[in-house]
Amino acid sequence: MAKEDYYKVLGVKRDAKPEEIKKAYRRLARKFHPDVNPGDKSAEERFKLITEAHDVLSDAKKRGVYDRFGQYSDNLADMAARGGGPSAGGGRSAPFDFTGFDFGNASSSSGAGGGSSSFRDIFADLFGGGGAKAQEREPPRPMPQKGADIEMPLGLSFEEAITGMTTNITVNRSEQCSRCNGAGDAGGPLVVCQTCQGSGQVQRAGGRLRFAQECPDCAGTGRRRSPCALCHGKGTVPKTEQVKVRIPAGVDTGSRVRIPGKGEGGRLGAPPGDLFIITSVGKHKHFSRRGENIYVTVPVTVDEAALGAKIEVPTVEGKAQLRIPPGTQSGQRFRLRERGVPSLRNPQARGDQFVDVQITLPKVISEETKELLKRYAQINAENPRVAMGLE
Repeated sequence: MAKEDYYKVLGVKRDAKPEEIKKAYRRLARKFHPDVNPGDKSAEERFKLITEAHDVLSDAKKRGVYDRFGQYSDNLADMAARGGGPSAGGGRSAPFDFTGFDFGNASSSSGAGGGSSSFRDIFADLFGGGGAKAQEREPPRPMPQKGADIEMPLGLSFEEAITGMTTNITVNRSEQCSRCNGAGDAGGPLVVCQTCQGSGQVQRAGGRLRFAQECPDCAGTGRRRSPCALCHGKGTVPKTEQVKVRIPAGVDTGSRVRIPGKGEGGRLGAPPGDLFIITSVGKHKHFSRRGENIYVTVPVTVDEAALGAKIEVPTVEGKAQLRIPPGTQSGQRFRLRERGVPSLRNPQARGDQFVDVQITLPKVISEETKELLKRYAQINAENPRVAMGLE
C-alpha cells in the first residue's frame, strides 16, 4: 500500500494531465534531491516518495490500476507476472482465475469508463502479459537528433587574453555513423532485445526501493533490430580531430567561445552540436584587470613627484609617455585613455589604463644628500600631520 496519496505527494489534481505531472515532479525533485539537501534524511525520504509517485502516475497503465485500486506495489507486480494469486494452505501459489470478479461501474478518476473488468485484464495491460503484449508492438524508429554540445577549458596568458590568439586544439568528439547513417541498427528482422531479455522493462533502484522502467533500447517492445556493427547501436562513432580555434581579443576568465558544428555528432542527418571553449586567464607580474580597464602601479622619485616629470610607463602594447605634474602625491592616479582591454561587444572600443604613482626614496643616502634634505626641511617647515590634530 502506498504511504501517501500519490496525487497529494506531487501536489496535482486526480485529473492532471501527463505534462502537469511531469512538471510537478521536476519541481519537487529539484527541491528535495539529496545533492541539494546533503545529510537531510527527511528530504531523502521525500525524494524517494516523489520518485515512486511519478513512476506510477507517469505511466498511463500503472496509473489506471492505481486509480482503480488505490495501490501499487512490487508484490502485485510479482503476483501478476506469475499469473497467480494468494496461495492456499501455505503451499505453492496456484493460479487463481479473476475472471468472475465484476467491478460494475468502477471507474478511474482520470475519466476511464466503467463496465465489467477483471484483475487478469488489468494486469495484462499493465505488465504486458509476461512479454506477449510488448512484442505485439513494432519498436519505434529513431528520430533525427542534434548532437550534444562539448565544453573544453583553455588556459591563456594575460597578454593573449588582451590581444587574442589562434591555436589548434585536440577534440575528442563523435560523428554520425557512416554505416547506419545514425540509425544505430543494421536493419533486417526484429530480434529479442538483449537489454531487457524481451520483457520490455528494466529494473532501477531508488534507495531501498526498486522500480520497473521501460527499456530504453527497445522502447518497451521487447524487440529491436540488430545493432550496427560499426557504432554498436549508438548511431555515432568516436573521432579525434584537430580544431582551429580563434580566441577574440578581450576574453576573460569564464568567457565562452563558440565553434559551430564541432560538438558531438548528430543522428539521422541532424546537425552536430557546438564546441564551447571556456577560457581561464593567468595573472600578470605588473598589471591587474577589472572588466575592460587595466591597472598598474609605477614608482617615481621624490624629485620627479615634487618637480614634475615626463616618465615612461608600461602598457600591454609596449611603453607609453606619462606627464606627471609638480607636487604629485604618492597614490595619485592617472589615466591613459583607450590603453585597456578591447571590448568583446564592440571590437572598435576598448577600456582605459590607470597608473597609480608610488613615491620611493633612494636606497642609499649620501652625506651630501642628507645635508640637502636638512636644508630643505629648514626652508620648507611643514607638518603633514597637522590635519590629524598632531604636532
